[in-house]
Amino acid sequence: MPVPEMDAATRTELEAAAFRRLVEHLRARTDVQNIDLMNLAGFCRNCLSRWYREAAERKGIALSDPEAREIIYGMPYEEWRAKYQKEATPEQKARFAQSHPGH
Repeated sequence: MPVPEMDAATRTELEAAAFRRLVEHLRARTDVQNIDLMNLAGFCRNCLSRWYREAAERKGIALSDPEAREIIYGMPYEEWRAKYQKEATPEQKARFAQSHPGH
């Protein structure tokens, strides 16, 4: 099935809406740990915040890592870690080491 044609502004609006929905979903799914995301998808909330910061920088907007993380997490990163982050299991750590050597 061919992709419908659309103008660049509409495409950008749809992409932004999908991104906002992803961020909303990740904020709600605090049970999903970043290491789970990394092991399954190769990216995590921190990656999203870095990509957000990098996009801001390309537009000439100064944004620190903590500021970008707060945008993605919906709260300061340290607060999120204290509330929701669990110690990774040995199995999670082994899978991460195998799928991301040298990381």
